[in-house]
Amino acid sequence: MRIHLQALGCRLNEAELESWAAQFKARGHRISPTPEDADVVVLNTCAVTQDAVRKSRQLIKRSHRGNPQARMVVSGCYASLQPHQAAETLGVDLVIENSEKDRLVEITSRELAIPVMPALATEPGETALFTRGRHRAFIKIQDGCRYRCTFCIVTQARGEERSRGTAEIVDQINQLVSQGVKEAALTGVHVGGYGSDLGTDLYRLIQTILAETDLPRLRLASVEPWDLPEDFFTLFDNPRLMPHMHLPLQSGSDSVLRRMARRCKTADFERLVWQAREQVPGFNVTTDVIVGFPGESEAEWRETLRFVERIGFGHMHIFTYSPREGTKAARLPGRIDKNTQRARSRELHELAAQLKQDALRAALGGETDILWERPQETDNATERLYTGYTPSFLRVQMHGPEALNLENRITRVRLNSLTASGDAIEAQPVSDRDPGKDGG
Repeated sequence: MRIHLQALGCRLNEAELESWAAQFKARGHRISPTPEDADVVVLNTCAVTQDAVRKSRQLIKRSHRGNPQARMVVSGCYASLQPHQAAETLGVDLVIENSEKDRLVEITSRELAIPVMPALATEPGETALFTRGRHRAFIKIQDGCRYRCTFCIVTQARGEERSRGTAEIVDQINQLVSQGVKEAALTGVHVGGYGSDLGTDLYRLIQTILAETDLPRLRLASVEPWDLPEDFFTLFDNPRLMPHMHLPLQSGSDSVLRRMARRCKTADFERLVWQAREQVPGFNVTTDVIVGFPGESEAEWRETLRFVERIGFGHMHIFTYSPREGTKAARLPGRIDKNTQRARSRELHELAAQLKQDALRAALGGETDILWERPQETDNATERLYTGYTPSFLRVQMHGPEALNLENRITRVRLNSLTASGDAIEAQPVSDRDPGKDGG
């Protein structure tokens, strides 16, 4: 059967999708890149904001309209927080809540009477990751969170912390490497809490992955800034651990952080960033910021802007606060009006764009290795446009001849100039290296 999988929201949702895709393929089914020709559509929904809930509903309805004959399976945080509403949506055949999603393929196969096709299961083929047009694997290392930030609904949707065994994670990465995967990112709800239930920790997990796999490039997804031990950045002495971390800030005002029940003050966050940059050359820090949290005064907002500018983030995810029923923040006084939220969001987006260009410009003139993604066609029939990321997660693009296939290859380039849009770097091959050979 043809299975289409799609996720909204976090990298953890994407990691779960990759796992399901591999399991469906192992049962002899094909992964369909589009829902229109699929027999079964599996949607991994999000509920981190009200907008995410709205998009999840829209995705379900759009998928049904595009292929009303397909059987539809819905999972994820929206489906877990509002299972009855999800189940009653037109086109939904099966709702699988987060507590059962590790068994999604098994449950789907049983409930929808999807047969196993052993003959197809043994046929050689590319990894499900490449079938879906992806080149960076997301590895789920844990689920759930022990903390209760006042704005966060995800802890209710995901439950208590549960870590995967180190050996299981290493085995998964080794399997992906054997299939040609060159880069993976560790992800979870509370990545820094990995191993708290197993008597180990994130530091030892990374050490083990680097020692027991040949994965060329290892990344970390979002990690809370209070989880890192003093010697954490010594791990980056190994060049296979990419010099980039996403450290969610949420606010640059300590008084707002207290209302959010965040466990890191701005001074601690800043000290951590400068420690990383001092120990790891070219280290890039990206972040999340919530705009218009309840009670956020103009003075607190200005504190956030000044702090963000001082840190100089390479990229920012900016969220406008929306109340989530069931969270403590939804009951806080001092709701910020929509006009003020929009104005503050525009101001922060402008600053974020400037800081991103600063980070890109700082890299110009250097040489680095790029893992290239699937190329795009251009107006020139004799060439294609490749995009990829530096080790520090700066976006790069390069034009190459149509006959040259760089997809999923690592090559050495020189970083020449900003693109016309200013949000990426134009690169060219290093002259003494063959751009068609893996490097770095």
